[in-house]
Amino acid sequence: MTSTKEYRLLCLENPLLDIQAFGNEALLEKYGLKANDAILAEEKHLSIYEDLLNNYDAKLIAGGAAQNTARGAQYMLPPNSVVYLGGAGDDKYAAILRDACKQAGLRVEYRVDPKIPTGRCGVVITGHNRSMCTDLGAANHYDLDHLKRPDIWALVENAEAFYVGGYHFTVCPPAIMELANQAATKNKPFILSLSAPFIPQFFKEPLDASAPYWDYVIGNETEAEAYANSHGLGTKDVKEIAKALANLPKVNTQRKRVAVITQGTEPTVVAVQGEDEVKEYPVHEIPKEEINDTNGAGDAFAGGFCAGIVEGRPLDECVDMGQWLARLSIKELGPSYPFPKQTYSRQ
Repeated sequence: MTSTKEYRLLCLENPLLDIQAFGNEALLEKYGLKANDAILAEEKHLSIYEDLLNNYDAKLIAGGAAQNTARGAQYMLPPNSVVYLGGAGDDKYAAILRDACKQAGLRVEYRVDPKIPTGRCGVVITGHNRSMCTDLGAANHYDLDHLKRPDIWALVENAEAFYVGGYHFTVCPPAIMELANQAATKNKPFILSLSAPFIPQFFKEPLDASAPYWDYVIGNETEAEAYANSHGLGTKDVKEIAKALANLPKVNTQRKRVAVITQGTEPTVVAVQGEDEVKEYPVHEIPKEEINDTNGAGDAFAGGFCAGIVEGRPLDECVDMGQWLARLSIKELGPSYPFPKQTYSRQ
C-alpha cells in the first residue's frame, strides 16, 4: 500500500545551475580540466561559465547532484513526496532552478542569501566523458540555522527517510550530522552518496564522522577506490570495498548497513552488513546510439533507489528502480528525465 503522507523523503545538498555544453580538448586544456572529473573552481576557472554561455551552445539545467536525485525520486513517487534543502542566491539563476524544480514537482526550501550568487557548475562534455567545475556560490553558505528553523525542522521530523549528497561535506557537516542523528534516533533510513573521489580524499574527517549513521551508502567505482585509498584498505576490488563499507561500525543496530557501488555499464555491486555474499546486479544494455549523455546517471540511480527505499520495496527491487531511472536519464541531455512521464515496471 502506497502511503498518502507528503514529503516522505528529505534531501540535502548544494543546488547548482548546470551550464552544460559539448566541448573539446582545447577547452579542457584552457582551464586545466580532466575529461572525466568533478572539481571545485579556483580563480583560474571562474571565466568558464561565461565562456560556455557565450561561445558554446550551452544548456541551462537545474543541477547539484542531490537535487537531480531528488527530482528523480519525485519522478517515481506520488506527487509531493520529496523536499530538498540547500543554499541559493536571490538572482535569475535561482529563479531558473526554482522553475525547473516546480515543473518536476519537487518542493525546494532554499536558504536564500541576497548577497551571494547562486552556485554554478560548468559541465564540459567530450564524447561520453564529462568534466564538472563547480563554483558553489550561495550553496556554500547553507547553515544549521536554516535547518533548525521551525518550519524546516518540521519537515525533517515529518520525513520518513533522508538522502544526503556527499558534496555537502564541503559546506555544512553539522547539518549532515543533525539529520544523521535524527535518522538513528527515530529509526529512519539515512542514505548517503559519496559523490566524488575528492570527498573521501580531502573531506575524510567529516565523512568518517557520519559513517556510523549510514544505513545506505552509494558510490561509483572511482569513488569507492578513492575511499579505499584514503582509508588504507589495500584493495581495488570493488566487492571487497563494498564489504568494508557495509561492515563499518554502526549506531542504529536495528538496520543492517547496505553498500551500493555502481560501475557504469558493469554490474551494480551490493554488500549487506554481516553477510558474506556480495551480490551483483547486471545493468540492462542500452544501444550506443541511444546514449545521449551519461552526466547525472549516478544521480538518477540514487533517485530510483531512494524511491524504492521510501516505498519499502525489497533491496533488489530498489536496485532495479535505480537502474531503470539511470537508463531513462542517459537517453536525455543532462541530468533530466523524459516527459510525458514513464511508469516503472520491474525489468
